[in-house]
Amino acid sequence: MIKRGKELIRISPKDTKKIEYSNNEGRSWYTRYTSTYNFNFLELTDNGKEILAQTTKGLYYSNNEGRTWYKRS
Repeated sequence: MIKRGKELIRISPKDTKKIEYSNNEGRSWYTRYTSTYNFNFLELTDNGKEILAQTTKGLYYSNNEGRTWYKRS
């Protein structure tokens, strides 16, 4: 789980193809992204400019709080 501004962002504990967010300190969680590339998220890291995700298909990044993901080459 990472904190970006006022949001918490995590890999869904029920479905690792999904990224969830909370804007109320984790009391409620909402789906932000579901993988359509058939990969599972393993770990998230925030480097300040983007979110990095280790997945079962390699390293991906998002520069919009996890709404879209791109493969890092």
